[in-house]
Amino acid sequence: MVCRLHKSLYGLKQASRQWFAKFSETICSAGYEQSQADYSLFTRKRGNSFTALLIYVDDILIIGNDPTSIVVTKKFLHSHFHLEDLGGLKYFLSIEVSAFRNRIFISQRKNALEIIKDAGLLGAAPIDTPMERGLKLLDKSDLLKEPGQYRRLVGRLIY
Repeated sequence: MVCRLHKSLYGLKQASRQWFAKFSETICSAGYEQSQADYSLFTRKRGNSFTALLIYVDDILIIGNDPTSIVVTKKFLHSHFHLEDLGGLKYFLSIEVSAFRNRIFISQRKNALEIIKDAGLLGAAPIDTPMERGLKLLDKSDLLKEPGQYRRLVGRLIY
């Protein structure tokens, strides 16, 4: 389940901070605990039921092992915020998510293919390393023709 917030608190210098403070207070009043390791993660355990909410900017990811608890949480959130339910999780933070036979699979295939395409290597043959074996690197050599393109590629790989 993914929810997208339509509107937040407008007109404030720190609207996102104010919204998050309001959200935190509201969701904690429903019995959720905010993680000390990741403040954007809220969890609730009741008996065998476990539900977690993960917030990223204006997206809310709701997961759990009890569908009833998820529905109750969604109704609670709808009663306090104007939300749009985007249905089952397919993509979150450039990660593709799919479920099959009670298992969850995640993939960044789409993102990887985009990076390969942008680098102009879409038709290239795969190899273990793009460098010759035993290659001696020179202390001084020509600079890259387009260092910005290289920096962008490395940045996307790190992200």
